[in-house]
Amino acid sequence: MDNLKEIAERIAGLRDACGYTADELADELGIDRAVYASYEADGKDIPISVIFQIANKFNVDFNEVLTGNSAKLDTYHIVRAGTGRDVSRYPGYSYQDLAFRYSHKVMQPLLVTLDPSDEPAALVSHTGQEFNYVVEGKVIVAFGDNEFLLEKGDSIYFNPKFPHGQKCGGDTPATFLTMIAE
Repeated sequence: MDNLKEIAERIAGLRDACGYTADELADELGIDRAVYASYEADGKDIPISVIFQIANKFNVDFNEVLTGNSAKLDTYHIVRAGTGRDVSRYPGYSYQDLAFRYSHKVMQPLLVTLDPSDEPAALVSHTGQEFNYVVEGKVIVAFGDNEFLLEKGDSIYFNPKFPHGQKCGGDTPATFLTMIAE
């Protein structure tokens, strides 16, 4: 990701605001203190799973830690490479329904590559919440008949109980990171 330095700065600020030293947080996360210090120094090599652990520890929106923007809508939220664009089509869902919560079982991050020749993914639904972040190329995220084109740096944060699927949206392969909290 291109914004690792900014992520490291947000994490250090969050840690300070919650009254932790870097060494205390490293100990609680079970990470060697020197390794953790290098994460906060410039974000280099910080695993996405550690970012997720920190967001959960301090009960902060993972999307906000990662991108600097908060998903606070009823149903799903699209962030366009640093600027928010709100989309709300499914009433009746609160932010709590969408937010990653510490109490949820967390699945490891999955990096998915889509080829332009791939058939569109079948629409699926499941419990929990899902976060997709486009690492390379263009990804189309479909909700029923609605499709949203996301480009590198864009993210979407949503309740996956709505039937959804992803497909390549360009002429070159696309890669996105997905995280799911059950």
